[in-house]
Amino acid sequence: MNTAREKAIDMIRKQGGIIRTQEALRRGIHRRTLYGLRDDGALLPTSRGLYRLAEMESFPTEIDLVNVAKRVPLGVICLISALFFHELTTQIPHEIWLAVDRKARKPKVDYPPVRTMFFTGPCFHEGIEIHLFMEQDVRIYNAPKTVIDCFRWRNEVGLDVALEAARIYLKRRGASPAMLMDYAKLCKVEKLVTPYLEAMVS
Repeated sequence: MNTAREKAIDMIRKQGGIIRTQEALRRGIHRRTLYGLRDDGALLPTSRGLYRLAEMESFPTEIDLVNVAKRVPLGVICLISALFFHELTTQIPHEIWLAVDRKARKPKVDYPPVRTMFFTGPCFHEGIEIHLFMEQDVRIYNAPKTVIDCFRWRNEVGLDVALEAARIYLKRRGASPAMLMDYAKLCKVEKLVTPYLEAMVS
C-alpha cells in the first residue's frame, strides 16, 4: 500500500507538479505530510503557500507564469511578458507583467517579481487566450492585442519595443493588419498606430 508521502506526490503530479497549501489540504494531504516533503526537499517553495515538485523539469518562465496564475487567477499576462511568450521581442522580461482590472486591488505576489498594470473595460477583457502550463490555465493576451497594448503603454515599455513587435508580427504568416486596427480602435490608439502600420505594410 502506498504511503501518505507517495500518495501526496502522486496527487501533486496530477495537479501539474505545483500546488498551494490550501489546495493540498482540501485534497486530503495532511499538513504534516506536506511539510515533511518540503523539509526533505521533495517539494520546493516558490512563494508563500505555493510549492512545486523538485523532480519537475520545466522552463523557469513557465513556472513563473503558473505561480502568478495561481496567485492571481483573474490577472492576464501582458506587455513585455506576453511579447516574450509570443516571440515578438528581443527583450527578456525580468519580471512578470500582469494586467488586472482597474477596479481590482493590486495583487500581492511574493515571487516571482510582478509588475502590475491596471487595464480598463474592453481593453482588459478583450483578446485573452487561455494557455495550459503544467495543468494550470494561464491567461495571456493574444499577439495582435499585445502589440497594440504596447503602443498604448509606450511610455512604460518604450515606443521602440512596440514598433519592433509590430514589425515581427506583420512578417508572420497569417498576420492580420485588420485585427491590429480593430484592437487599436478598441484601445483608442488608432490615430497613433495608423501611420506606423501603413508604413510597415506599404
